[in-house]
Amino acid sequence: MIDEATIRARIGQFRAADGAVVPPAMIDSVAVRDGLVQVALAVTRAEAPRLEPLRLALEQSLSALEGVRNATVMLTGPRSAAAPAEQAAPGLLSQVKSIIAVASGKGGVGKSTVAVNLAVSLAARGLSVGLLDADIYGPSLPRMLGTRGKPAMEGSRLVPVEAWGLKAISIGHVVAEETAMVWRGPMVLNALMQLMTQVAWPALDVMVIDLPPGTGDIQLTLAQRLKLTGAVVVSTPQDIALLDARRGVSMFQQVRVPVLGIVENMSFFCCPNCGTRTEIFGHGGARAEAARIGVPFLGEVPLLPAIRETSDAGTPIAVSAPGSEAARAFMAVAEAVMAQMGGERTAGPRIVIE
Repeated sequence: MIDEATIRARIGQFRAADGAVVPPAMIDSVAVRDGLVQVALAVTRAEAPRLEPLRLALEQSLSALEGVRNATVMLTGPRSAAAPAEQAAPGLLSQVKSIIAVASGKGGVGKSTVAVNLAVSLAARGLSVGLLDADIYGPSLPRMLGTRGKPAMEGSRLVPVEAWGLKAISIGHVVAEETAMVWRGPMVLNALMQLMTQVAWPALDVMVIDLPPGTGDIQLTLAQRLKLTGAVVVSTPQDIALLDARRGVSMFQQVRVPVLGIVENMSFFCCPNCGTRTEIFGHGGARAEAARIGVPFLGEVPLLPAIRETSDAGTPIAVSAPGSEAARAFMAVAEAVMAQMGGERTAGPRIVIE
């Protein structure tokens, strides 16, 4: 069984082809779980380009250990209690014209389904679109896009997978589907940064980022480090979901990210046999909430078996059945989002937690 002591011993014995070694003081953290290894090396920004070959060689060395299913070595900034909060990195994803975060205050509202179908709907409108899965703990995009296997490499960077007119990447593309990502917060944030900085993203009109549910570290990190065009908040019509959606809107407003609007998912259900309409979770709650808090309402998406079936099959309904009622609903949301996307991207704020 591979463990932290074994990994640290391997790092201590490691010597790169040019003779470079990893001094103990450089090792910021080591985490091992079920054959998954993540090592963070603390370096300064100026040192990072020079140490990239060392990082890659160590990653390859650790990957070769028996019992290691996947090894990731990342370069991270040195810890400093007095250091100011990071500002938006001016060059981070600068080749992307607009970056849209798709969020929800709680899980189970179909946020990833909306993110995927929004992305393919935008692509169907002629835009070049990227899709980034920022839900490190629960990556679902590989299944929903029907993509299997690890991405190709371009030098030391991953190449986004291509599916349904999108360029996409997810932590789920580099680990097995059944693997539980049992990582602490700093490791998750480092993994997220790798998906942005160590992926060969091309120039894009739009990048859609599928956020995890809630208002935690990942949401704040993206608000700090990216210039987000805005956020789309997904909710169902029921009161408890709207309460959490309200918190999500408030969070984005606090960190100066424009809220492009709210989407009401699972808005109603029509029986496929008799056509009877049933409002299982209520109806119109998201529209009323959007009006109450003064943000745009982007549209409603019905609760239909075909949406679930195509998501499970890896064939998003917005592109596999473009004439369907669900596809038309997602296209309407995409058009509403496009109408809200004007203006300059907003620089991330300096966030201080007191």
